[in-house]
Amino acid sequence: MFVVLITILILATMLGTELISKVPPTLHTPLMSGSNAISGITVVGALICAGYEQNTVSTILGIFAVIFAMINVVGGYMVTDRMLKMFKRKE
Repeated sequence: MFVVLITILILATMLGTELISKVPPTLHTPLMSGSNAISGITVVGALICAGYEQNTVSTILGIFAVIFAMINVVGGYMVTDRMLKMFKRKE
């Protein structure tokens, strides 16, 4: 089972890298907003894992997942906001 999970992780990493490298810069902002929504779903899943209290290791890993997912969400919104400010007219 572990080998299957590692194989899925490696294939997902390779596929994600290939897809992201082919995105033109003009589509970056809409895709960033979409990925922020997906990261929001990740936060919900991480909160469930952290609060499940099955054992200490799963709680600690859930807390780390919440922290990293929130960093991803906040950073994504900051990048999106910065890119949108570039298109505002200067007064």
